[in-house]
Amino acid sequence: MDIKTLLLALALGNLSLVAALFFAESDSRKPRLLTTWAMAKQCQAAGWLLLYLRGLLPEMLTIGLANCLLFTGYALDAAALWQASGRLVWRRFLLPPLALACLLFIGVWLGELEAPLRVALGSLTVAGFLLAGVAALARGWRTAPMLRRFLLASTLALSLAVAARGVLTVLLPEGWDWISANMIQTGAIAALYLLMLLNGFGYLLLARERLQGELDRLEVIDTLTDVPNRRGFYQALNPWMALARRPGMPTALIVLNLDQFKRVNDNYGHPVGDTVLKTMVEVCQKQLRDSDLMGRLGGAEFAIQLPRTTLSDALMVAERIRLAVAALPVKTERAVINLTASLGVTTIRAEDSMVSLFKRADEALQEAKQGGRNRVAEAQGASVLEA
Repeated sequence: MDIKTLLLALALGNLSLVAALFFAESDSRKPRLLTTWAMAKQCQAAGWLLLYLRGLLPEMLTIGLANCLLFTGYALDAAALWQASGRLVWRRFLLPPLALACLLFIGVWLGELEAPLRVALGSLTVAGFLLAGVAALARGWRTAPMLRRFLLASTLALSLAVAARGVLTVLLPEGWDWISANMIQTGAIAALYLLMLLNGFGYLLLARERLQGELDRLEVIDTLTDVPNRRGFYQALNPWMALARRPGMPTALIVLNLDQFKRVNDNYGHPVGDTVLKTMVEVCQKQLRDSDLMGRLGGAEFAIQLPRTTLSDALMVAERIRLAVAALPVKTERAVINLTASLGVTTIRAEDSMVSLFKRADEALQEAKQGGRNRVAEAQGASVLEA
């Protein structure tokens, strides 16, 4: 396959990826990663097409503009990977090198310097942006899935092949021994063609993986308060249920319910009720350790897991939470709402199932409510702390 054919294949391949992405998903559901990636493919397609048309169009288009479009396309490729890794501030890092590379290339071309220098500058610039994408893929390497590791290794190898073309073009402008200059150029373009295929499948699979991860997260996280929902809390509690069968420090459980929360929704509306719940969660979390876990069981009922905590210590934590909730009025647009909470406290026992554990904690919670609310009650009513 000659160079002209490879250039056309690169142009048409990138255009096909853009078209496939356009028809795959609506804009409202398309992740930002894919939006940036689509822009990258558009720039690359235009750049390769202009290079293919060299000799038919003015050189300002087929050399100057074409290479600047390619630089932009590969910079946006790296930006898409940085976005996928959670770094959305890529512009401050990639745009200055991109602008500098375009200015240098235009300067070298207008200055009519030797062609090998221009080729080397172009190849090393593209390789530099490809390696910036490799750096994004390398984040969290130890815990990365196999797909990300494969993309990293293959992109690194192909990027080095592109960079090698730039170096060899300067050192060996006429080629060396059995390796001709044309073979070096063809090899670099072939590497870019493989990168196009790799990126086409890899980026889409990464986006799918990311979306699936978000869906999995929504299954176990309460979207309003950003703490585990009932399912997520039960999953986190399961290992501690097993540990309770072994000797050692117990794990405590607190079940909390906001007193008369229904009146807040009825009198002020659900948006105010949502604000109250979020504020209450923030207040409670300030009283907890990093190892503690708070989850929403439903409505205004929450559970708090306290690993390696005795019953007496858990009662003190519950009392701190009760006082903190009562001491912080929630300010909304319509009113200032004073809250109180009732709490039931117990510890996990060796014979406990999830049902028996929560039944005991719920009985303690009902005892606190029946005793006048705004109270902390121990399971089985051994003791009561009140306001």
